Amino acid sequence: MKREIITVAGSPGSGKSSTAKALAAALGFRHFSSGDRFRQLAAERGLSIEAMNISAEMQRDIDLEVDAQLKEMYRRDDRLVIDSRMAWLWMPQSLKVFLVLDPDTAAERIFASLQSEGRQSEEAASVEEVRRSIKARHDSEQRRYRALYQVNLTDPLNFDLVVNTKNNSLETVTAMLLAAYRAWREDSSPG
Repeated sequence: MKREIITVAGSPGSGKSSTAKALAAALGFRHFSSGDRFRQLAAERGLSIEAMNISAEMQRDIDLEVDAQLKEMYRRDDRLVIDSRMAWLWMPQSLKVFLVLDPDTAAERIFASLQSEGRQSEEAASVEEVRRSIKARHDSEQRRYRALYQVNLTDPLNFDLVVNTKNNSLETVTAMLLAAYRAWREDSSPG
C-alpha cells in the first residue's frame, strides 16, 4: 500500500532540500534531511562535508547510523517528506523523486548559496572549487553505496519521477511534484 511519504533524491545543487521543505510545507508533512544530519555529524567531528564523505568510505557506521534513522522513520511515521540520497531504498512505498542538474549549473548554485547563506561544514572560495567538491562527493557516495548496498544511487530506474531543475523555478518544481504526488496517491495500483 502506498504511504504518505515522498522521498527526494538528486544530484548536488539540484534543489533537494529546498524542494523537500516546500513540499512538506504545502502538504503539512514533516520534513527530514539526511544531508543536514550528515553535515551535523561532520561538524561534531570537526570535518568538512568532503572530508566526512571520505571518512564515511572507511567508517561505515556513519552511513549506517543515518540509514537506521531513515528505516525507523519509515517503520513508525507517515506524512513525511525526506530529502536523502538513499531514502528511496528504505522507503519503498513512497513516491520516489530524483532531481537532476548539470554539474556546472549545480556548482554555480551551490557557490551562490554558500556566499549568501553558508552551510554547516561546507565552504568554498570559487565556483571551480565547488565543482571539484561536487565531483569528489558524488564519486565517494557512489563508491560507498555500491559497497554497502550494491546500488547505483543515481539510476533513474530507482525512481517514480525524474525532474531536471535547470530551467524550472522552485515554485514550478514544487507544483509539478505536488500534482505528481496527488496523482500517484489516487492511482489504485500498489506502490
